Amino acid sequence: MNIQTIKQAFYKSIPVLAGYVVLGIGFGILMRNAGYGVLWAASMSVFIYAGSMQYVGVGLLAGGASVLTTAITTIMVNARHLFYSISMVDTYKNAGKYKPYMIFALTDETYSLLCDGNVPAGVEPKLYRVLVSLFNHCYWIIGSIIGNLVGAVLSFSTAGIEFSMTALFVASFTEQWITTKDHVPAITGLISTLLCLVVFGRENFLIPAMLLITLVLTFLRRRKEDTV
Repeated sequence: MNIQTIKQAFYKSIPVLAGYVVLGIGFGILMRNAGYGVLWAASMSVFIYAGSMQYVGVGLLAGGASVLTTAITTIMVNARHLFYSISMVDTYKNAGKYKPYMIFALTDETYSLLCDGNVPAGVEPKLYRVLVSLFNHCYWIIGSIIGNLVGAVLSFSTAGIEFSMTALFVASFTEQWITTKDHVPAITGLISTLLCLVVFGRENFLIPAMLLITLVLTFLRRRKEDTV
């Protein structure tokens, strides 16, 4: 295995490290407070690995939600993945044996690290991308376990802890804004989201916003290709 590839993948994942460990700790604490031990927290992070949906999932588990309710809620919360993952089709199409795991591990933050398609010089592209995904996954699992174990011995107030996911999204957006010169996608996302928030309300704006963003960016891309 290329040591340089491992090093570069780790360096690339460092911005997610602190965020995922802290967020995972929050999730682990919520699980413990809901009466679920470390095995539950670790299993959800290993096999579900859905970030904000895991936070929502704590309430679903504690409330005894049905399978149907859980499925519908999961689709609603994670529907955004259907839209932005489309842009990764070309990047992942030749991933070979790594493809199933890379698809599973494509979170918002991993997407923000890999969406430009660029890889450092001297690395194996396929291995580099899967390692970035794997490092991020491990950070989340470690945080979940730590949080659950700490929650077993210390008492925490979990009020407002869900906002940590919003904070991470803001941090990812800020990093992308700083590191890229093309701000059209970011501005499109902001305007489309605010418009749908006003029109559809806070409970129903997410999917319309994703649809609008996809349509606008598709139109802009085709227009750019036509002018080239």
